[in-house]
Amino acid sequence: MDPGFWGKLKKPFMIMAPLADVTDSVFRRLIAEQARPDVMYTEFVSADGLCHPKGREKLLIDLKYTELERPIVAQLFTGKPEKIREAAQLCAELGFDGIDINMGCPDRKVEKQGAGAALIKDPTRAQAVIRAAQEGAGGLPVSVKTRLGYSSTDEFEKWISAVFETEPAVVILHMRTREEMSKVPAHWEFARKLVELRGDRKTLLAGNGDVVDLTDARIKAAESGLDGIMLGRAIFGNPWLFAGKHREDIPYPERMRVMLEHTKRFEDAYVRNKTSAGGGSSSGGKNFAIMRKFYGEYIAGHPHAKQFREDLIGCGGYEEVEEVVRKHS
Repeated sequence: MDPGFWGKLKKPFMIMAPLADVTDSVFRRLIAEQARPDVMYTEFVSADGLCHPKGREKLLIDLKYTELERPIVAQLFTGKPEKIREAAQLCAELGFDGIDINMGCPDRKVEKQGAGAALIKDPTRAQAVIRAAQEGAGGLPVSVKTRLGYSSTDEFEKWISAVFETEPAVVILHMRTREEMSKVPAHWEFARKLVELRGDRKTLLAGNGDVVDLTDARIKAAESGLDGIMLGRAIFGNPWLFAGKHREDIPYPERMRVMLEHTKRFEDAYVRNKTSAGGGSSSGGKNFAIMRKFYGEYIAGHPHAKQFREDLIGCGGYEEVEEVVRKHS
């Protein structure tokens, strides 16, 4: 098992989590320009879809990246070994630095495909999926992002031991079960147990869940012995996260500048039909409405945040957003 680029990172390394409809290439590049994490992940992409001509045409937009985003890992999901083998080969051809398999997503649609968290209940199939990805990856490091268990933390040791048997380059563990979703505090006491369970294996380990900032991440890594930490929700409205800054540290004009830049780039890169609010294309485009989830975080603390947010939500494109920002400045 060659750790690839992972083995060259200074510990503890910091990873930006894959978040659907959040961590697209536009946002990743914006973050890299403000404060670069050690590793970036794409949004998770269906391996099954990538293996179908029409699906591939639609999904390749989620696998776009720039050199500024390296090292960049493509995250895939499927319950079918043959599909991830083919998709991993495609990702290798596209020049990714690594491939990650999502074995923790709790979305019911994903689980119905036997993918995501559903694989926790089927360790044998999960192992087959990991090994198939390793075969298709052409020497790229393959990592696994998963959870403590499906229904109970009692499943932790058996499940993670099964994952370790396949010798992945990295295991990223979300410190909750599938059933817990994000409804309870993350069980960070399992981080040290993960390190102990690894023993003398070469697999690198990272933790995820309720990490609020870089200081918190470094404390968690030091206390547990993990090699790295993955940060996710803390990135909302704070592209400066990996510089150790909080959103409140950033002057309001700078926040608005970055918000507008984010909006303009998103529209230019993804929105095909700009004639109506929320317009988007079903063929390789994205819906402008995706941007709305960011605005409340960017403007937090504004004296008229409620009205500001309502005005932004009604926008259908960059020019309208720019006008609203001007109105509330």
